[in-house]
Amino acid sequence: MKKIGKVIEIFSAKKDSSGLPRPKVNELDIINGFGIKDDKFAGKDEDKSVMVVGSVAYNIAEENKIDLQLGSLGENILFDFNPHEYKIGTVFVIGSVKLEITQNCTICNHLSVFGKELPSLVKDHRGLYCKILSSGIIKKENEVYIKE
Repeated sequence: MKKIGKVIEIFSAKKDSSGLPRPKVNELDIINGFGIKDDKFAGKDEDKSVMVVGSVAYNIAEENKIDLQLGSLGENILFDFNPHEYKIGTVFVIGSVKLEITQNCTICNHLSVFGKELPSLVKDHRGLYCKILSSGIIKKENEVYIKE
């Protein structure tokens, strides 16, 4: 396996929460075939169980003078590398957790509440959906690998 980066921050939309940014959490309990424990989107679409974003999206916002709080893109996991450099089918390994990239996250117009030009600025870095291949706990600072 090849180390490609680390987890900067983790987020989960609890059942009683709404909107963005997503709340930060201490850990994500990733459950194969279900999703993130206690997340309001768990159990809905296995191919969209976890959303990952790279810090590059926040850097783009900052460069364009848009104050974007972490979690505002709706991600569950924020990486210190650009996950868009990897193709669909790539498997990220974080501890015992394995996440397979299934699709690009489409741009939502609700992101324009942070800045009307934000959706077009981050369209190529909005995030990736992943399905869970194996369960486990993910925490901030965990290292991220890919299978070579």
